[in-house]
Amino acid sequence: MASGRLVYNARMAIPLLTELPYREDSAALFEAVADRPWAVFLDSGLHHPGQARYDIIAADPCARLVTRGALTEVHAEASELSRADPFELLRGRLGFEPGSAGDLPFAGGAIGYFGYDLARRIERLPQRARASERIPDMAVGIYDWAVVVDHSERRAWLAGQGRDPDTDRKWDALVRLFSAPPVERQRTPFRVTSAVTSNFTPLGYGHAFERVLGYIRAGDCYQVNLAQRFIAQASGDPWLAYQRLRLINPAPYSAYFSTPYAQILSASPERFLRVRDGAVETKPIKGTRPRAGHARLDAERIAELVASEKDRAENLMIVDLLRNDLSKNCATGTVKVPKLFDVESFATVHHLVSTVTGSLRPGRDAIDLLRGAFPGGSITGAPKLRAMQIIEELEPHRRGVYCGAIGYIGHDGGMDTNIAIRTLVHSQGTVRLWAGGGIVADSQREAEYQETFDKAAALLSLLQQSAESASGGA
Repeated sequence: MASGRLVYNARMAIPLLTELPYREDSAALFEAVADRPWAVFLDSGLHHPGQARYDIIAADPCARLVTRGALTEVHAEASELSRADPFELLRGRLGFEPGSAGDLPFAGGAIGYFGYDLARRIERLPQRARASERIPDMAVGIYDWAVVVDHSERRAWLAGQGRDPDTDRKWDALVRLFSAPPVERQRTPFRVTSAVTSNFTPLGYGHAFERVLGYIRAGDCYQVNLAQRFIAQASGDPWLAYQRLRLINPAPYSAYFSTPYAQILSASPERFLRVRDGAVETKPIKGTRPRAGHARLDAERIAELVASEKDRAENLMIVDLLRNDLSKNCATGTVKVPKLFDVESFATVHHLVSTVTGSLRPGRDAIDLLRGAFPGGSITGAPKLRAMQIIEELEPHRRGVYCGAIGYIGHDGGMDTNIAIRTLVHSQGTVRLWAGGGIVADSQREAEYQETFDKAAALLSLLQQSAESASGGA
């Protein structure tokens, strides 16, 4: 291990920077701070080959922004309650300083979640679905230090901005903490203690599906993402559940985030928005086939997915929507689609993925981009506002974190966020997960209903395993 606050080259001139011992699995590093306030682990999914590179770990934020409805609590040197736009409050706390992260993707800034229902601060939406989550619409910490692990270079750093005086005082202790051999702590096993139930019966889903088709035929919309929610009683340590989830379903935009309100366990395969030096990227997913577990059968399913006119049309609708969303804050003529209808394969499914890029317009930043595109079009439908109104009408419960975004916005203006799908939320003795799919004019009810189970397969498997361990099963 290199010791001291070393700067390795001119481009990596971060105020506080110390190299740490590299470990293949960053879960061992996170274990050191897993029980600290607002601990967060942005996890590249056991460095999912070709799709992700960096893991980011942080805890003990120097400020916190918590939004519920029209009010945002800002906790810092003093606490205040504000009705101002939460995105503007976040911008004020970040104080962008281009280049301050050097070569690293993140060296201090905001990390947290932006729940789907934060959209109510952007658009006027009806209030039909039950608001039963009882957790904030936004929970974001401002972190003055972070561990950044680069699996490509096989190096790790403790990086910080030194904006908080406490960071300098505790720096050496943090270096020792993350350099020490992993310590396995005694934790209460995570157990599911009830049956898993959905907020849609097959008949209820069928009725909602037909309502969506009716809206499409009437010309109200082209596509609506309809999701069902699963819920079960649970006890024990959700960090243990996340460690199991990342083995069952490694995904490149995964995250574990522990707040006083809920623990978020995300195994998302989908990037929402990335900004690096003004370059913008989004990677919408539309089109799914379950994995077969056999090379020949998987190849057949991939070929079927690629050839599906329905899935390609569904994907293209969302690509067009995101091109429009990015154009609100990108320079004219820079929004491009370099990849259309690529296939990416994950632990339980194959997905049709496209890539849309752009360049931020002068005077615009990552927060402008996030607000202008929120929530992601791939999980609403098109046109976005009408699709969201229909979702509110037909889904029994509000989505909460699901289909929002989880990720970071650095002091340097860089950003990387996921779409919070394949995500479990643990709070108040329950665990909830959602799965949905885009319904278009030629969708088939049985196929769409089954697709929700295909997408939820890894998460439902985790709950089943946790239930079996609770009952003493294998």
